[in-house]
Amino acid sequence: MGRKILLGTAVLMAAAVVCWANGSGGLSQENAQLRRRVEKLEKEVEELKKMVMQQAQPAGAVKDETKSVPPPKAGEIPLQKIAPEIQKDAENKKHAWSGLDIQLYGYLKLDAAYDTSRIDNGNYAKWVQSESSNDNDDQFNMTANESRLGMRINGPQEGDMNTSGRVEVDFYGGGSENKSQIMMRHAYLKIDWPQERFNIIAGQTSDVISPLFPPTLNYSVQWWAGNIGYRRPQIRLTKSLALTSDVDLTLEGALARTIGITTTPDFTPGDAGEDAGFPGVQTRASVAFPLLGYKPTTFGLSGHWATEELDVDATGNHKDFDSWSVNLDLEQPVNKWLTVKGELFTGDNLSAYLGGIGQGVNTATYEEIGSRGGWIAASLGPWSKCRFNVGSSMDDVDSTDINAGGRTLNRTLFGNLVYSLGKNTEIGLELSHWRTEYKAGGDADSLRAQTSLIYRF
Repeated sequence: MGRKILLGTAVLMAAAVVCWANGSGGLSQENAQLRRRVEKLEKEVEELKKMVMQQAQPAGAVKDETKSVPPPKAGEIPLQKIAPEIQKDAENKKHAWSGLDIQLYGYLKLDAAYDTSRIDNGNYAKWVQSESSNDNDDQFNMTANESRLGMRINGPQEGDMNTSGRVEVDFYGGGSENKSQIMMRHAYLKIDWPQERFNIIAGQTSDVISPLFPPTLNYSVQWWAGNIGYRRPQIRLTKSLALTSDVDLTLEGALARTIGITTTPDFTPGDAGEDAGFPGVQTRASVAFPLLGYKPTTFGLSGHWATEELDVDATGNHKDFDSWSVNLDLEQPVNKWLTVKGELFTGDNLSAYLGGIGQGVNTATYEEIGSRGGWIAASLGPWSKCRFNVGSSMDDVDSTDINAGGRTLNRTLFGNLVYSLGKNTEIGLELSHWRTEYKAGGDADSLRAQTSLIYRF
């Protein structure tokens, strides 16, 4: 009798799952999981039926498969009472780590590079060290530090609002070459209203200004050599507007953490951005419009302003330093095998934004260091399994703002080939020429050859 009750209960549960799943259009993400559970329960019901029939027969009787008792019909039982229990059990069976949609992504990358003269820092290129102390001192570097791991997190839709998040790290957080430390790249939440074309981002991510990147194998993507903008904590608002049927305007604004000078020989230790007492401001306006007809052209104008406050002596005297930039960015898809893009910038005290060849404030004159520059690149292909990229970049520092020995110019030319070995595996070869000029002598050149092996997932 107990097995019959168990049989009936299992049948009721299976029927309840079917009815509940069919009547819950808004729970489409769980239907597939519940459907699999129904199929499993149906198999268990069949096995229980066979056990009941076998034990119900007298000893020595011949089993008659044609006289099995049919299961109860769905309409004969109160399914609405069982459905909540089935739903609760299904929810408990979700992934132990989260009930959200989480997608892992990233890549494993090995970089090997040879330089004809000493490059700072070696694993990736920033500038060539002065020939005054390193005359054609070649070097070889190999690292897996750029290997990257990330998670995209998609929350459930709540009315007209979508929620999501992202976490991403690499291994350029310091430490010895074979014991590298993790560095946070991105960690933010996003609240999106698609119908309003409006979203909010809160957390650490890339700057609003100068959002494009040169297509190089070099980890630093020409930072300190004409490409500015980095990552920092921020609260960002983005609103898109349709000006016409084929012209879109996007407005972005952010309050961002100002990262300033921390410790120098001439300043009291302390974060100068924090000491300013308020965040920096970043804005960008971009327009996407048809120009050549293949894909929309995107043109952007961006800028930032922030202040650093530095204690200049032990008595509490301090000085404020402004950091600002005005930037242009352009991305032009020409056809299916050619895309051209680039950026221009000008500003003062850009070391925290990876401009000024790493120089922001002159610690002798207490003046901001001005710089200007930009980059341009063309991406060609893919053709079969190959694609190519070529480009140039430059950061030009105002020589009157720096002292003898300071870097006045950093210029690069680069070209690379990326070949797909398989669906997820690539090999790349890049040749680049770097020239760094110094005030009062020491100009240096280096030819860099870099090979990268990449496995994406």
